[in-house]
Parts: sequence; structure tokens; C-alpha cells
Amino acid sequence: MTGPVTIGAEDMAGEDRLVRVIDALADVFGDLAAGRTWSPPRTVVQHGRQRELLAGTAVWERRGVGSVKVTTLTPDNPERGLPLIHGVVVLTDLETGRVTALLEGAELTAVRTGAVAGLATRLCAPEDADDLALIGAGVQARALLRAVAAVRPIRSVRVYSRTRARTEAFAEWARDGAGRPVRVTVCDTAEAAVTDASVICTTTSTGDRTPLVAAGWVAPGAHVNVIGGTHEEAIEVDPALLAGAFVVVEERATALEEAGEVRAALAGGLIGEDELHDLGALVNGGITADGRTSVFRSVGMAIEDTAAAAALHEAAAAGG
Repeated sequence: MTGPVTIGAEDMAGEDRLVRVIDALADVFGDLAAGRTWSPPRTVVQHGRQRELLAGTAVWERRGVGSVKVTTLTPDNPERGLPLIHGVVVLTDLETGRVTALLEGAELTAVRTGAVAGLATRLCAPEDADDLALIGAGVQARALLRAVAAVRPIRSVRVYSRTRARTEAFAEWARDGAGRPVRVTVCDTAEAAVTDASVICTTTSTGDRTPLVAAGWVAPGAHVNVIGGTHEEAIEVDPALLAGAFVVVEERATALEEAGEVRAALAGGLIGEDELHDLGALVNGGITADGRTSVFRSVGMAIEDTAAAAALHEAAAAGG
């Protein structure tokens, strides 16, 4: 009997694999919304200065797979020249109990984080959206550029981060990294990057409660993916943006526990819980953004890692 397949970062690259992951996430969120599966809460152990050790496990019965992911989150690692996230994902076959694959955890996290934002963009953003703004210039910014470009005809990218050298390096990579030619502009302020953009992504590792993006900067009808922040009180975008917007979350209960903007908007009376729409409800139909400004606030769930690992394992097995 052969042992588990090892799937590294190079085996997760390419738009075809990314689209496989986006499609798998659509399926799993549809199952989640319909009550056909569930995602247990992750175990998070905090230590030091906002450092975390995380463990998440989930099974996806329809695909016959389960996964366990162990990761570390170390916000000051980029200053050391090290990745923010390290980890490993173990994929199992539910029928036999065999471990079928070992996947590099940091890259899988980046891929599935980008892919879930790509799914939200596919479901919410205007079909002709071609102008992307990115706040942040790290690994997650690269993942979101790839994912958004896989579902929308992105031609122009504006990027801002607080570290100019990193932003310039990102811009150099992005001119070829989107899978098609794009015009990349390095902006001096977050406002300059965001103003008039049709799709906006915030991808920082902030632990602050001071918004990086003001509500008034976001054009009517734009779609915003909020995926950064290192803990449940961290805020990237002004919670006032959620008032009047079409607000999408992975799962309402999880967002209430972990999404800083959602928690702040609820505490301030800007929105009610019934205004939070599960991503799976959009997948299953019957509800749409209908041209309104839309905000997707992601926190990450264990079932996403299971679905992404399954899709990448299937791609590897198919020689893809």
C-alpha cells in the first residue's frame, strides 16, 4: 500500500487548480448552508505578542474526506524575513481511515483564503469588474490577486501597504502574477488605492481597531473582501461600511465570534444579525447582492481547508 502523497506549494500553483478549489468551496458552502455538513470551531492557543497556535479539523461526508490542519501565526515574522504562517494539513479518506495526502499548510491557507474571496467575488461583484484595489502586499495579497483575476477580467491593480519596499516588490511580481497582463500602480495612501475601485481586498495582519479603509472611500456598487486581522477585535475597514451594504460571511455564528468589523457594527447598532448572509445561501440561490455595495468578511473555517485539500489532492491524482 502506498503512503500519503506530499503536495507542496508548486503543486498548488496554476489557475486550473485555483478554479478547482473555488468550485469545491462553492460545493462545501452549499452543503454547509443546507445542513449537510458542519465545521467544528478551531482550537486557538494565544501566546506572546499576538502569536497563535491553531488546530482545525473537519469532515466533508459527500466527498468522503476529512482533514486536520496545524498552523502557527506569528505577526512579527515578516520583519525576520520569515512567513507569517507555517503549518501542515493532513487529508484522510473517511471510508478507510487512511492518510492520503500531506499538504504544505501555509500555501494551502493562502490558496483557500484567496479562493473563498474569489468565490464571494464571483457571487457578488459586477461581472465586468476589472479594477482591483489591494491593501497589503504580502502572501495573502498575491493569493487574492490570483483568485479575483480567475473570476473577473482584472486589468488594473492599485496597491498600498505601509512598507514601500514590499509594495514595490509586490507590484513587480503582480505585473506577471495575475495570469494575464495587468497595469499595476503603487499608491501612496490607502484612499488613493481604494477610490473608485470596483473590487477591493484588504489583506493585512493588523491587530489594531483603527480602520485602514474609510467607508466614504468605497464607491457605490463596489465589492469588498475583508480577510485580514489577527484576532476577533481587529478591524481593517470602517464598520460603518456595513450599514446599508450587502454583508456576506462564511457562517453567521462564526462571524459573530471572530469578525472584528461585524462585531463592531453589531455593537454600534449599525446592522442586525439578520443582515448577515451566509456564503452558502448565495451559492444555493435565492439571494443576491443585486448591484448593492457588498462586503465579504472572512475569518476562515476548518471545512474550507478540507475542501481545498480535497480539490488539490484530486488535481494531483488526475495529473493536473
